[in-house]
Amino acid sequence: MTEPRKNSNPGLSDNETIPEDLAVEIRKLAHELSNALEIIVQTSYLLGTTEMKEPATNWLRMMDDGVQKAMDISLTLRGFIKDHTAD
Repeated sequence: MTEPRKNSNPGLSDNETIPEDLAVEIRKLAHELSNALEIIVQTSYLLGTTEMKEPATNWLRMMDDGVQKAMDISLTLRGFIKDHTAD
């Protein structure tokens, strides 16, 4: 699994916070993204439990790679939000 990136945005320093109204909207979007990704993750898992023939197994592998990348991005986004919003 890829380690989440720490503040890759040069326009926002480590100690700056996102304005609260914007943070609320970003949190909502991140939550909706997580919900959508959960559907994809579960579907990918369930497809992996079925017997498939080529080229479907290659497609499933490609989907699994994409799912992992999307989950890593989501994790990075949630970390960025946490690091740049007031508690």
